[in-house]
Amino acid sequence: MYRTHSNGELRLANVGQEVTLAGWVQKSRDKGFMIWVDLRDRYGITQLIFDEERTPKEMVDKAKTLGREFVIQITGEVIERVSKNSNIPTGEVEILVKKLTILNESKTPPFTIEDETDGGDELRMKYRYLDIRRNPVKESLIFRHKVAIEVRKYLSDKDFIEVETPVLIKSTPEGARDFVVPSRMNEGQFYALPQSPQTFKQLLMVGGMDKYFQIVKCFRDEDLRADRQPEFTQIDCEMAFVEQEDILNTFEGLTRHLLKEVNGVEIANFPRMTYDEAMKRFGNDKPDIRFGMEFGELNEVAKHKDFGVFNNADLVVGIAVPGGACYTRKEIDKLIEWVKRPQVGALGMVYVKCNDDGTFKSSVDKFYDQEDLAKWAETTGAKPGDLICVLSGVTDKVRAQLSALRMELATRLGLRDPKVFAPLWVVDFPLLEWDEDTKRYHAMHHPFTSPKPEDMAMLDTEPGKVRANAYDLVLNGNEIGGGSIRIHDKETQALMLSHLGFTPEQAKEQFGFLMNAFEYGAPPHGGLAFGLDRLVAILGGQETIRDFIAFPKNNNGRDVMIDAPSNIDDEQLKELNLKLDL
Repeated sequence: MYRTHSNGELRLANVGQEVTLAGWVQKSRDKGFMIWVDLRDRYGITQLIFDEERTPKEMVDKAKTLGREFVIQITGEVIERVSKNSNIPTGEVEILVKKLTILNESKTPPFTIEDETDGGDELRMKYRYLDIRRNPVKESLIFRHKVAIEVRKYLSDKDFIEVETPVLIKSTPEGARDFVVPSRMNEGQFYALPQSPQTFKQLLMVGGMDKYFQIVKCFRDEDLRADRQPEFTQIDCEMAFVEQEDILNTFEGLTRHLLKEVNGVEIANFPRMTYDEAMKRFGNDKPDIRFGMEFGELNEVAKHKDFGVFNNADLVVGIAVPGGACYTRKEIDKLIEWVKRPQVGALGMVYVKCNDDGTFKSSVDKFYDQEDLAKWAETTGAKPGDLICVLSGVTDKVRAQLSALRMELATRLGLRDPKVFAPLWVVDFPLLEWDEDTKRYHAMHHPFTSPKPEDMAMLDTEPGKVRANAYDLVLNGNEIGGGSIRIHDKETQALMLSHLGFTPEQAKEQFGFLMNAFEYGAPPHGGLAFGLDRLVAILGGQETIRDFIAFPKNNNGRDVMIDAPSNIDDEQLKELNLKLDL
């Protein structure tokens, strides 16, 4: 037996017991006649004491050789500490060591294994197995496990069945780029790794498995960001014989359950907002509603003067920054420079200070009088002491720019409290979106999303105005889940694919298996998928997902620890009937 107890377990009640512990050396303090060693494992830290008067001499000598991260086993007696440590649960006891065994030595780690480490991101990713020993990463992975357990518990209690779907599937042209896998036994042909189990979960509905879920790996070969990985995990769900309301109620319940069981937070309201309303009020389809600063559209009160910048814009829109009137000119100039960065792309910013005495001071006083600026304040909801920030330009672009500014200011003002949770359903998304590069429509969600029944008549005449039976669940300004009611009949699915540019032959080749299944009694069905990585990060009070993934890739999609992706040898290429001309 390597250990009788963990290193986070022993208390005063154990004093006098002989115990065996094992773990890693966190640190060692040699006072000459006495040596203290902090022994760490996943559960905590226990202090060991080697005393020349009470510990065998050979054990003391061996303790002097211990370095950081040595793996050791000890046997000794639990005694009460003279100098207690209230910062750790085991801080009232220590182990008087009688026997020490070095199980494995360790090189000096490239960074300190402490909560606050001196290792940069890339270095810690290269030695991720060491980084996992640190409490912040370890606790994040344990937190992820807890969330996954609660998901399975809730869905199982609601009669959902977990079913595994294939990982080697067929490549399809819609959506992000596929990762492809060559087939050795089928020369010149390829599998794809799934971007989601979408068609398979629909086939499970046809098969009568009316409540399905899966915590599943998905893969997308697309450009990466800090919160996006080439492989990610979904909580994938589907239900048969349901309408949109059934799905929203079910997954509101799951989200409430997670917030209560994992965070101890009770959430009463899940407000709903249409896509068009979200874009108009917040400039994006995943608004953070923990704070205000809603958009005020100023066209009617700003285009009547000789200010060409506004007169030539599609949209003039502003937000009221609480307490911002106290900003100095230098601080405002820095805000203007911030919105002009390439990542935001604004050409400039107009501002109005709402003074405490009810007067206004703006950067466009030459063109607008106090009465005009008072209307701006009314439209944006600005109060005395606030700052109005105004952008103008092409509608979609300026909304995105002002949305970015709103989020940046909220962060600076401390309005994005990670312990406050504000969920929101965004509904009635457009079914299709026009792509200028390809000069055709693409599915905003995926080709299997059903149109709103009342909009079906516009599919042939005004496809851009058709709304989807689709919905996203937003939490604290992040989309944590999304789904739709699916098409469940062959004729509508064929019509949808034709609007996406598929010929009947292409539709049959790519999706014939699904359309054939619809001819055998497909029930009405719909579903939703949560992004587990992002959901766990938000519940854990973080914006980025990396520390909640055991072995993440970097921003270039590389695993720097195992050096992947990597080349394969010529013999493997030959077996796969592949030839690389570099």
